[in-house]
Amino acid sequence: MSFRQKLSVALLATVCIGSPQLNSLSFAQEQADRAATQQSPPPQPTSRDKVIAKLISNLMPTQHVSGKQLNDEISQRALDLFLESFDPMKLYFLQSDVDEFKRYSNVIDDQVRLGDLSLAYYIYGRFTQRVDERVAVVMELLDGEFDFTRDEQIIIDRDATQYARNADEARDRWRRQIKLALLDLRNEKSDKDEDAENAEPEKSMDDIMAEAKDQLRRRYARYARRWKQTSSDDLLELFLTSVTNGYDPHSTYMSPATLEDFAISMRLNLDGIGASLGEKDGTTVVRQIIPGGAADSHGKLKPDDVIVAVGQDLEGPMVDIIEMPLKEVVKLIRGRAGSTVRLAVRPGGTGNEEILKIVRARIELEDSAARGEIIEHELPGQGKVKLGYINLPSFYMDMEAARRNERDYRSSTRDVERILYDFKEQNVGGVVLDLSRNGGGSLTEAISLTGLFIDRGPVVQVKNSDGSVQQYSDDQGGTVWDGPLVVVTSKLSASASEIFAGAIQDYHRGIIVGDPATHGKGTVQTLRDLGQDLFGSNTENYGALKVTLQQFYLPDGESTQLRGVEADLVLPSMTSKLPVAEGDLEYALEFDKVPLAKHNLYAMTPDSLINQLRINSANRVQQDKEFAELMRRIELYVREKDQKSISLNEEDFLRRRAEREAQTEAEEEELDEVLNNDEIFRDTYYNKEVMNVAHEYVNGLRSQNLAVAK
Repeated sequence: MSFRQKLSVALLATVCIGSPQLNSLSFAQEQADRAATQQSPPPQPTSRDKVIAKLISNLMPTQHVSGKQLNDEISQRALDLFLESFDPMKLYFLQSDVDEFKRYSNVIDDQVRLGDLSLAYYIYGRFTQRVDERVAVVMELLDGEFDFTRDEQIIIDRDATQYARNADEARDRWRRQIKLALLDLRNEKSDKDEDAENAEPEKSMDDIMAEAKDQLRRRYARYARRWKQTSSDDLLELFLTSVTNGYDPHSTYMSPATLEDFAISMRLNLDGIGASLGEKDGTTVVRQIIPGGAADSHGKLKPDDVIVAVGQDLEGPMVDIIEMPLKEVVKLIRGRAGSTVRLAVRPGGTGNEEILKIVRARIELEDSAARGEIIEHELPGQGKVKLGYINLPSFYMDMEAARRNERDYRSSTRDVERILYDFKEQNVGGVVLDLSRNGGGSLTEAISLTGLFIDRGPVVQVKNSDGSVQQYSDDQGGTVWDGPLVVVTSKLSASASEIFAGAIQDYHRGIIVGDPATHGKGTVQTLRDLGQDLFGSNTENYGALKVTLQQFYLPDGESTQLRGVEADLVLPSMTSKLPVAEGDLEYALEFDKVPLAKHNLYAMTPDSLINQLRINSANRVQQDKEFAELMRRIELYVREKDQKSISLNEEDFLRRRAEREAQTEAEEEELDEVLNNDEIFRDTYYNKEVMNVAHEYVNGLRSQNLAVAK
């Protein structure tokens, strides 16, 4: 009987016995066998790691807002997430490996409580073994030839693909994978040579292919080498984050090394590009552009873009970051304000590669501040109306100045209040507050800003991990603006934006216009220093736990979680189709309710008027050529996004690439209309329709004697 067969029998036997402690014996044996054959010893769990695991197992059930125990359900999720963190596209493990690991899907919770990390190290050992095997196949394949005229497909959808059943299937998967990479790299390099000025001499296709192959050799050699350099801190972070992510996607474990790096970066005042990044299928994906940041000012980087390489300063080599850990990518992108970083970006993840040169900067309050403009709007058959438009990219507050009790510290509420008083002096008929690119910010500001439009009452309810619910209210009497209010939202409107928009909707104070729903993040996280929890001080670094400890609810009792705030009137947009919402994350907390908090109702949203606004807007949109073109582009984007495979025939590949390039340019134009911050009000067809709706809304309320503004 072979070693593998013996090991399988041993593993099956221990599972039947059902003891986590016995299970760890087989893991330890294989680790010992592997260590004997490797030049450098694999990482080993430390006594500190075991203490941390036990602490996490105690903290999650008591601190997490769900109050859920660390049980078999979390254990099963954790195993899936842990395997996914190694092999998201199912390229390395065999199906037999996964079947073997699945036998332990119900013991992770027990092992974490015991501080037993043997399963994590066992899976890691098997993964590095498979990486070595696959990289050896890659190097062999790259020495051969590829037939780019052959009609065959490669699956690119993670959910649609399966683990290889044997070495032959794995080899064929990798042949296709390398073929796709060569097609992409060869044509990218060819395009660059054609675009380059004074290219001396012109490279042949054979030379370009040789360069592409060399790049892939370096990429996968680096990939294998990186995994062998995994430390016990890295593995602990991967494993325990898989456990905490089993509760929700925002609860994570930050290892001692990561926490220390974070503290150092804060002390050095390092700056970046102002973008939230994530990892997906071995690539670095832009999750969010932070208003007022360098990327926001640059204007080209968008949510859902994939970054494939990073370069420093205006010239120099580009570092290939495909398959690179996210924290290493962040280190490359981060730097001092005023310096330049170059990003090789694929728009939307499938577009053709572009090089963006972004000057790093700190986010300045002024760049994300509220700005207002008065629009003289005319609508055929309804005359003219003076509308006040406010662009609010975030809910901000100068915390330091507020703590110093400075009289005139900056805040979103104060700035919007000033703008509203100016609008009133100029007799505007209605106000449009644009939150379509507002990712959130201060909860206090969301509450106080709501108070500018309502006369006291609850704005948000917060549920704690013990199940108790607290109300947070606007306690200031009176309003600054009591006339018609239109709030513009999108799928990018999150957190504090959702609280404001939801409160306005629950009070029937104004109407919400935009994407079908907002982002849907209705949770609050806190960072707990584990050294502080263990010893009452943070002198000993045990890392930190970021845990979701509260959930938001609107005055009527509905959560903003997952569903977000639904628009009263929906307009077509590209942002509504981007996979960037809370619901696109694995194991996001479910929507639920708490009891209604008593509050006043305004008479600003009569059903008959809202229904008429919808009908009139739909008719205008249907007849508008630019909206028709937008909907055509949306249909193409959705079709592209939902595609599960692509052709490896070069002719088909290039045709798809050309179509995608044209589509990407159209998508960029559409997103520019939403995300560009250069102008207060952009006179686009989308914004014109928003103002059309606002105009009709003002007239409709006036006709019913409801448009009060003092």
